[in-house]
Amino acid sequence: MADTKQADEQLDKRAEKQTARLAREMQAFAKSHGGSAEGQLAHIGRGRTRVALVGANGEWGNLVARSYEAAQKAAEKAGITLHDDFDGDLAAKVRTGRYEWSRMAGIQLGGPSND
Repeated sequence: MADTKQADEQLDKRAEKQTARLAREMQAFAKSHGGSAEGQLAHIGRGRTRVALVGANGEWGNLVARSYEAAQKAAEKAGITLHDDFDGDLAAKVRTGRYEWSRMAGIQLGGPSND
């Protein structure tokens, strides 16, 4: 019984460290992309959650959390505003560059390969 309790405590400590690291990564993203960021959470399978972030300058990126709850806690700790969906106001803030446009057009129109 004591071994189980100790193992649970170790898992809890590990989960807290992972959540804290994710929060630091979110804060770093926000700091380097205009000072703030907003995000949206989405389940991606096997208990993992994608955190899509959009910085104040329109740059965007993704992080992966071990669970939806961990992603929520990390976002709260980092001061990230979360949206229910990645559409409307949040999607309008995303700034895409030449690379993204060429990749989208390339995929659709037989452009350069991924190689």
